[in-house]
Amino acid sequence: MSPALKHVATQAFDAAFGELPQCWVQAPGRVNLIGEHTDYNDGFVLPCAINFGTLIAASARPDALVRVVAADYGAEQDQFRLDEPILPLADGAWPNYVRGVVKYLLEHGLPLRGADLALTGDVPQGAGLSSSASLEVAVTQAFKTLQGFDDLSPTDMALISQRAENRFVGCNCGIMDQLVSARGETGSALLIDCRSHETRAVPMPPNVAVMIVHSRVRRGLVGSEYNTRRQQCEAAARHYGVKALRDLSLARLEAEAGDLDATVLRRARHIVTENQRTVDAAAALTAGDLQRMGLLMAASHVSMRDDFEITHPAVDQLVDILQSAIGPAGGARMTGGGFGGCVVALLPLAQVAAVRLAVASHYRAPTGEPGTVYVCQASAGAGPLV
Repeated sequence: MSPALKHVATQAFDAAFGELPQCWVQAPGRVNLIGEHTDYNDGFVLPCAINFGTLIAASARPDALVRVVAADYGAEQDQFRLDEPILPLADGAWPNYVRGVVKYLLEHGLPLRGADLALTGDVPQGAGLSSSASLEVAVTQAFKTLQGFDDLSPTDMALISQRAENRFVGCNCGIMDQLVSARGETGSALLIDCRSHETRAVPMPPNVAVMIVHSRVRRGLVGSEYNTRRQQCEAAARHYGVKALRDLSLARLEAEAGDLDATVLRRARHIVTENQRTVDAAAALTAGDLQRMGLLMAASHVSMRDDFEITHPAVDQLVDILQSAIGPAGGARMTGGGFGGCVVALLPLAQVAAVRLAVASHYRAPTGEPGTVYVCQASAGAGPLV
């Protein structure tokens, strides 16, 4: 995360509240290497936290008032009280992410006091890199650090943040985004079992670059077809009589489809096959087998395009450009909820310059914008800054 963010947050805090903050905390965004839409189906995902995230300058207050300033939104401010009902503002308003987290921290039983918070960040918003989860987990970390809630585990932080996004913001996301933001490990991806919330660090080979390319196709989750896909997956699980599609084999999926709607069947096939690809990808990455990883990433993208239908023609083109430039030494796929956003690629460090050039030379968004390339590091999860 850029050191300049701390300066931005500190300046915004001083301008809004007339003093310097007591502490600074951060929570990273994430990129999902493979395992898309499997999280809310109790399946497996393989993300890594990245060195882009949310940074909060914070001070405790002696009363029940929470004051918040957003440096990245023209220093807009919000305030609310802990001893009054915490209600959402208009749909999509940034204060809802803060208000929701605080509401569910209170419902968790924590004896919160008021706080002054200044927010900033460098996660590209609407790109599928989980700027919302980064913000939610950072707010949770701010109250944890200010009030010394040492027994609030990273998993608890993730669950509270997810609850805020599901119930307060209105997006039925799974646990992956918040959990990797809270529990990420430097130099490793994280294989997450979204049913048990168990995680296993999967070391990234030292000679591998994680490249993220923003397609410049804007996307949204709340109000998009994300919730529709979740409903279709739940309908498929009911058809097969399983708790979640994680419990369904490919053989049974095909043998017992019966009169299941053809579209719902395709959605289920993506989830069942993606779960297996994710487990296989963790093994490939552990073995340093980028060629195998590339094949799995390519198959994942085809499944998202054809069975889950969440890609976009420009994103499909961008994946083709990246894969052609990387060749058999790695892979590329869309990442995130879908309908635009980012593509992730794994490739040898030695190929980064050539792949950047290929993107610059051959890709333009429908608006004519070039793609934006980020070369990331697998980073640690949320915590205080010194």
